[in-house]
Amino acid sequence: METGSLKERIPTGSLGEGALFNRELSWIEFNSRVLDEALDPTQPLLERLKFLTIFSTNLDEFFMIRVSGLQEQLEANPMMLSPDGLTPATQLRLISERLKPLLDLQLRCLRDQILPGLEQYGVRIASYGHLDGGQREEMRTFYTERVFPVLTPLSVDPSHPFPYISNISLNLGILVIPEEADEEDEPRFARVKLPPNVPRLIPVSNSDGYHFILLEEVIAAHIETLFPGMRVLECQPFRITRDADIEIEEDEAGDLLKTVEQQLRRRRFGFGVRLEVSAGMSPHMVKLLRKSLELEEQDVYVIDGPLNIPDLMTLYKLDLPELKDPPFTPVTLPALSARETLFDAIRHQDILIHQPYESFAPLVEFLREAARDPNVMAIKQTLYRVGPDSPIVQALIDAAERGKQVAVLVELKARFDEENNIIWAKRLEQAGVHVVYGIIGLKTHAKLALVVRQEKSTLRRYVHLGTGNYNPVTARIYTDLGLFTANPDFGADVSDLFNFLTGFSRQSRYRKLLVAPVSLRQGLVEMIRREVEHHRAGRPARISAKFNSLTDTELIEELYAASRAGVPIDLVVRGICCLRPGMPGRSETIRVGSIVGRFLEHSRVYRFLNGGKDEIYLGSADLMNRNLDRRVEVLFPIEDERIKERIRVEVMETALTDNVKMRWLQPDGRYIRPRAVDEKPVDSQSILLAPALLS
Repeated sequence: METGSLKERIPTGSLGEGALFNRELSWIEFNSRVLDEALDPTQPLLERLKFLTIFSTNLDEFFMIRVSGLQEQLEANPMMLSPDGLTPATQLRLISERLKPLLDLQLRCLRDQILPGLEQYGVRIASYGHLDGGQREEMRTFYTERVFPVLTPLSVDPSHPFPYISNISLNLGILVIPEEADEEDEPRFARVKLPPNVPRLIPVSNSDGYHFILLEEVIAAHIETLFPGMRVLECQPFRITRDADIEIEEDEAGDLLKTVEQQLRRRRFGFGVRLEVSAGMSPHMVKLLRKSLELEEQDVYVIDGPLNIPDLMTLYKLDLPELKDPPFTPVTLPALSARETLFDAIRHQDILIHQPYESFAPLVEFLREAARDPNVMAIKQTLYRVGPDSPIVQALIDAAERGKQVAVLVELKARFDEENNIIWAKRLEQAGVHVVYGIIGLKTHAKLALVVRQEKSTLRRYVHLGTGNYNPVTARIYTDLGLFTANPDFGADVSDLFNFLTGFSRQSRYRKLLVAPVSLRQGLVEMIRREVEHHRAGRPARISAKFNSLTDTELIEELYAASRAGVPIDLVVRGICCLRPGMPGRSETIRVGSIVGRFLEHSRVYRFLNGGKDEIYLGSADLMNRNLDRRVEVLFPIEDERIKERIRVEVMETALTDNVKMRWLQPDGRYIRPRAVDEKPVDSQSILLAPALLS
């Protein structure tokens, strides 16, 4: 089947007819754009597989957090309405109706395009029935020696209740009956969990190429060994998704570290929110599982293909460079290497780094240099998502061991990174670092690093502020912006903010920074309203911004008011957007686009034309209620005119002229590509990546 025919059949969903789009349905539209990348025949095959896996992992988190939240609302307050006027039950029904056609499209893409395409390069996932005698003997030996000893069949009968099934684990549902059963004997159910410490893709001996078989097929082919004296009637894979949100009440968080550790243990036992079953599973077994897990019919998703597609990313590690995007080497800016030390370079001028096109290495070197420099007195930093084997954390540990005063705020409540952050926090504490675990009631999402250095008779502060995490892994796949500066006002503001984060300061005024939950919301409102006044007075006025999500109803209403006044507004919103553009009399001057490409668009930029005196802010905050009111976030102004021009041209104008990866949001909720057939293609990420590909 041609990819084009699949793309033409991508189902479009309704997001409602009011002033706002539904948050959950808007997120699904974002994930459909991820799926659209997998359907693109111009993408290398393994990159298309990557987008299929991203689509699935995104959905897992969506169910564990957002769908579970709606199900809790349904139990607690079934008449509660979302900002767009939908009950929890209606939202759950619409989510199910919207997702099922997309999942069907995902599986058809994998089954009819990706896997057949990979076979042309010698990569094949074989079915057990197609193995020859020698290969079957090989799999029998593998099963006997590596798999059988770790399998534990759990049966269900009057003395054995339905077993607990862990979140997003792969399982086999089995119906068995005694070999000498009477007619009145009912089949019995058993469950076998696929061992997570055995590879999902088992290599099969072959004269050429890469051949694999799925672990569940190997187990199913030998399932009788687990049930001697029984006849196996059915053996089918399934997967359950559970509520995995961690909620911490202020009155239970006396010891935040211990509380988060306890909540992580509870996460495994959350209630069920989704059941994925193989297309070959009988209605009898589906009903048995659904009833045992207390799920509704709309919570069951039939998968016509392998469950848990992300396991297939093992194939991405194969040595097949022609099936992947070309590699690149991030550029190191000349300004960072033109001086004797990084401190000299930063003191000379503000420096902007645009990742992943430019190297993350200078940030690591900034902290390593600070650890080694005898003139550095103190280092302070926030850590949200750190990543494994972090050179950042190692630099902070080295600094503490060399006698520097090091203070680090580790945000333990960074979703799905809690366990990793606990490990790093304990390592930092053991090295003598002053570790703070966040603030009760607020997540610390701001990206800040402060180095205090003795220079002759004065202490000078060097600051890094960013839009992305201090994580060298994501720095190669997320687009982010980071600013190095020795501006005294920035240094004083960051010092004040760290005093708030680590002490009992109630700082409410900052010289340069907009800080949530103190001043960020009001600062944005004032700048939007200021553009209205400039427009009414005949002065230049425009708002353009780039960020990840737009759900905050107050700021949406402010943008609507600015549009009614005639202010042109261009927004590049990668993910959720509840604002409906192009509505007559409400949002006619607002354009909303979304870029989904090789890199995850993660940078946040807010630009206000301000009567011709351009103001640009960068930072960590999206326009969501949680970011503005329930997190510590920072937006910081760009004051260097060279950097301002660079952001205007390189970041904003390049994005807004993209006609390859950009999709524009329509008033009815559809996203469309703008490029005409004869129009020159403009791919913003490819343009920015070109110098790194050449280097």
